[in-house]
Amino acid sequence: MKYKFFFITYIFVFINLGISQTPLKVVSSNILFKIKNAGLTVEGKFTSLETEINFMPDNLKASTIKANVEVNTINTGIKSRDNHLKKEEYFDATKFPKIMIASSFFAKKGETYNGYFKLTIKGISKEITIPFTFENGVFKGEFSIDRRDFKVGGNSMIMGDKVSVQIELKT
Repeated sequence: MKYKFFFITYIFVFINLGISQTPLKVVSSNILFKIKNAGLTVEGKFTSLETEINFMPDNLKASTIKANVEVNTINTGIKSRDNHLKKEEYFDATKFPKIMIASSFFAKKGETYNGYFKLTIKGISKEITIPFTFENGVFKGEFSIDRRDFKVGGNSMIMGDKVSVQIELKT
């Protein structure tokens, strides 16, 4: 009887280890943004990304995603603008060097997932929803935020409030 208990426990542990998800490693990423400024669309990207991705399409309750980008890696193609965006009025890279995101939970809607995240910019956290797909190890998602919710850019009359963000992660 004692051996039977240990054998069943061993099989249970072995099965659970076999189906547990190892973190996904991101091999390439694109984090792009767009905003209107003085009537023109300004595009940019962040070139650094740190992630902890434990995403299991068959077990969304146990799935988690945490990520951050370094503000100092912002790149709009114009170095003087990038330096300006790092200043206190915008991202305040000295005081808040990272933009962070952490999942709360996930839901599936057809072929699309909805990720519910806490986004933190300049020490201000807001709940956001990111619809995304996950196919062949590639995450693709797009969402918008209001820059004023995070006190980025002040009350500019020439800069748009809506920032569109596109994310593509290959694992």
